[in-house]
Amino acid sequence: MNLSKIKTGVYVCHCGTNIAATIDVSAVAAFARSLEGVTLARDYAYMCSDPGQGLIKEDIQEHGLNRVVVASCSPLMHEPTFRRACEEAGLNPFFFQMANIREQCSWVSDDRQKATEKAQSLVAAAVRRVHHHSPLTMRQVDMNPAVLVVGAGIAGIEASLKLADSGKQVYLVERKPSIGGHMAQLYKTFPTLDCAA
Repeated sequence: MNLSKIKTGVYVCHCGTNIAATIDVSAVAAFARSLEGVTLARDYAYMCSDPGQGLIKEDIQEHGLNRVVVASCSPLMHEPTFRRACEEAGLNPFFFQMANIREQCSWVSDDRQKATEKAQSLVAAAVRRVHHHSPLTMRQVDMNPAVLVVGAGIAGIEASLKLADSGKQVYLVERKPSIGGHMAQLYKTFPTLDCAA
């Protein structure tokens, strides 16, 4: 990895007051500017908004960014949003990394200083990590949507029923001659004294 060729943009989201009420977002952005390989760092009210995504796209094209880090909420929520923005600006979407400073910092702390320091650490880790990313391409392959559940104890039976209710073809396998696991060995269960079998 040649850091002289790395040009990372870091974007710190206020998330309204979800993040900004507990974390000094401008201090996190200023900290990010000092990190090796970071070309620019900004904070913005709502990074997931169209203007926020537009900011990322403009910076990729204008400043030649080849890595992007967004410090905001859970990747589960907006990672596809930011990857798509990177891709629309001509950057491989896998040159993107997200730091979750909402659920992992602001929502779990009432100490502004400590939350800000933790956010800075998460941003630094994301910046270091994105430097090691490689360009990837999406592939589609045919798949069989059937499910194999190993173990026909109570958990395996319950999982199989839930999966079958959702429309999946389920194969439940058990190594013993009967199903039910340890539960099937009990006579009655508390508190209803129902028969376990």
